[in-house]
Amino acid sequence: MRRLALAGIVLAPLALSACATEAPAPTTFARLDYSYLPPITLKVASIRIRDDYRPGPDAAKMIDLAPEPPARVLERMAHERLVANGSPGSASFVIRQASLHQVGDTLVGTMTVDLNVRTSNGQRVGYAEATVSRSETAPTNESPDRMRAALYDLTKTMMSSMNVELQYQIQRSLPDWLAYSPAGEVGGMAAPHYSPDQGISAQPLPNPDAGQNGPASGTNLGGSND
Repeated sequence: MRRLALAGIVLAPLALSACATEAPAPTTFARLDYSYLPPITLKVASIRIRDDYRPGPDAAKMIDLAPEPPARVLERMAHERLVANGSPGSASFVIRQASLHQVGDTLVGTMTVDLNVRTSNGQRVGYAEATVSRSETAPTNESPDRMRAALYDLTKTMMSSMNVELQYQIQRSLPDWLAYSPAGEVGGMAAPHYSPDQGISAQPLPNPDAGQNGPASGTNLGGSND
């Protein structure tokens, strides 16, 4: 009986240690897709999508680890959501920043994009800019899988905010260049909720459809460039 009691004392810490073991980090990550969101239809003949962000060495190292690099996801979102309705003129969606950094024990991400609208003769007549920044605690476990999972979550969080912020800034700064749907919604989208105290927030959305691919980077939507 005494031997059984001693065995229980020895095994109890081992059981507690097993319970405290972290769950394994994911090694596969779902493609971030935004084709399920309402399109933003602009009164232009073409939309050019361009990545002008050039990361420094530290940011480049983190971006290389990310399962879904921020600039790539921003390009995908623009291809999936921005639509030209064929009216004269052109628009350009430019990625200015799509960074990931580690500052001490914190992961920091920043995204900045702008949308320029020009008439058919090249005169710039409209501009909107959207910026989001988010941070989260870096994983204490130094395994590459845990870091990749943390960077994926950070990018996903930033993109959720960017989809709402970009829509809001376009509606605020480019109202005359948004096409109206028969239902009266602007550009096929409903206005995001805005509160002076809490900022903008997304409305409930349906689940995304997997497996949708946008055009290649740097291509035009809806026609040729001016």
